[in-house]
Amino acid sequence: MNNKAPIGIFDSGVGGTSIWKEIHKQLPHEATVYLADSTNAPYGNKTKEEIISLCIKNTEHLISLGCKIIIIACNTATTNAITYLRNHYQIPFIGIEPAIKPAALMSKTNSIGILATKGTLSSKLFHETSKALALDINITEVVGEGLVTLIENGDMGMAQTTNLLKKYLKPMLAANIDCLVLGCSHYPYLIEQLKKLLPSNIQIIDSGQAVAKQTQLVLSSKNLLSEELTKPKLMFYTNSKAATLKFLLTQYKDSIDILEKTF
Repeated sequence: MNNKAPIGIFDSGVGGTSIWKEIHKQLPHEATVYLADSTNAPYGNKTKEEIISLCIKNTEHLISLGCKIIIIACNTATTNAITYLRNHYQIPFIGIEPAIKPAALMSKTNSIGILATKGTLSSKLFHETSKALALDINITEVVGEGLVTLIENGDMGMAQTTNLLKKYLKPMLAANIDCLVLGCSHYPYLIEQLKKLLPSNIQIIDSGQAVAKQTQLVLSSKNLLSEELTKPKLMFYTNSKAATLKFLLTQYKDSIDILEKTF
């Protein structure tokens, strides 16, 4: 393994590109390989065994491409599979979990909302984390059923998406939350809609910046930070149609490669 090797990132689909953007912003000279496993999206309604199997597939593909570290840019995959992966592979892994701790510290009403997939909210790791970090905080958990599929289809601005968000926000608003934690890497693509639906005092929190900073720390600690100052290779693979991926990454179109590939 060498410092010129790429950072590997995988997600159940296109949502993890919200994490990729933060990583690329933090580490602009690092080469990256991103896997969008859109054929199997969403992971949130699958069993733990199915999720682990998919994560093994993605991990082994990224290792075969020579990656030096793997970012699991999916809350559901992290909470269900990261322990297994760390126990079975030597490559460093960085996961993504709902940002409960910063929300708990920020909250003035002692009430926060978490919008996530069923797979994340029902996982053992999520419950252990929420119990340890938010003892005195009221947490309203809501499963964002259907949102990942809409985002995968590029339908973020559709009336159906807005109506689902209104439905999911209702119990949170009734609980007087002042922080909304986005517990799925797809959901940052809904922030503009959420801002229109939420009172201005409610802060929206996701994990992108924290993951990027942790990636830099881990690479630095292992002497794996790239020393290259040239334009890095930024590869994106999807096992479905590339249209939504291209749309979400339009601003980077001149510096990235997006390929449809079976994996």
